[in-house]
Amino acid sequence: MKKIRQISLALGSAAVLGIMGVANAQDLVVVSWGGAYTASQQKAYHEPFMANNPGVNIINDDSAADGISKLRAMNEAGNVTWALVDAVASDAIILCEEGLAEPIDHDAMLAPAPDGTPASEDFGDLVVSECFIPQIVYSTTFGYRTDLVKEPPTSIKDVFDLGKIPGKRALEKRPIGNLEWALIADGVDPDQVYDVLDTEEGVDRAFAKLDTIRDEVIWWEKGAQTPQLLADGEVVIGSTYNGRLFSVIEEEKQPIAMLWDWQVFDLDGWIIPVGGPHREIVEEYLRFATDTQRLADQAKFISYGPARKSSAPLVGKHASLGIDMSPHMPTDPANAKNTLLYNYVWWADRKDDLTERFNAWLAQ
Repeated sequence: MKKIRQISLALGSAAVLGIMGVANAQDLVVVSWGGAYTASQQKAYHEPFMANNPGVNIINDDSAADGISKLRAMNEAGNVTWALVDAVASDAIILCEEGLAEPIDHDAMLAPAPDGTPASEDFGDLVVSECFIPQIVYSTTFGYRTDLVKEPPTSIKDVFDLGKIPGKRALEKRPIGNLEWALIADGVDPDQVYDVLDTEEGVDRAFAKLDTIRDEVIWWEKGAQTPQLLADGEVVIGSTYNGRLFSVIEEEKQPIAMLWDWQVFDLDGWIIPVGGPHREIVEEYLRFATDTQRLADQAKFISYGPARKSSAPLVGKHASLGIDMSPHMPTDPANAKNTLLYNYVWWADRKDDLTERFNAWLAQ
């Protein structure tokens, strides 16, 4: 589903009163991932919150991808300016383990479900860290140009088949996802992918498979890049977040289709940086932005599944297109025939080492 949505809350005590109706405009800088995702947050969370709290002005910052390194630097400098950060689950685990994210009492801080179910039960096992507040389930998968491929791809193996689908590909400039797909395309049982990657031979095998298409790859770092590359015809197939592909297909009406085979499920949510400012305002925002209705509302603008169980029945039609959003969710049965659950715990332990090796491989 990944730059960190910063919320650098420059809010004073007057802003605390502003939540109760005292107007004193203060900036709330939200660090997010940009593009269609930030737009969905703006419409579902930020604008309603600002309407209810005229003393708060939310400003978006698309720095989420650099969240870990920037929070480490802020902490070392003793100057943490972010009050709230949007992070993928593996990054949240790392930040929590390093003492850079605040532990959360989910039931005390967050709203219960409409039937009274405590927040921790409503989110269930998606609460993968005591510092993590889940928002959405998303997937990283592939889009392809319907007019530029002679034979539509049907499996992840086709991404690595330059004979069947010649032309440029777009892959994310990181090992996560790419190593798993490489092994599946090379014949590894998807249930055994992480066991194979636990060995040096398995990692070598994954990089060897990536070598077979390396010269035809354009590497992306922001989710908006692949949809643009596809729209411009610079690549014929490329990976990105499913919500980005939904936007370019359904909203922009580009000749692009989805390849859902072995989409990689992931989680995205909030963490509160240790030492960040104005905790009271942050908690007010989080209680509002993560309640059952707000998470369902986000699905009106982007095809990511809400993390609360109680939100799922409330997912309806797209706010402007009027189309049913359920068939566009990565969790829809028609789309989820072959899915890989991203192992955020495994990657939290190995991300730094494999990223170093991946960067060295790219530099060869």
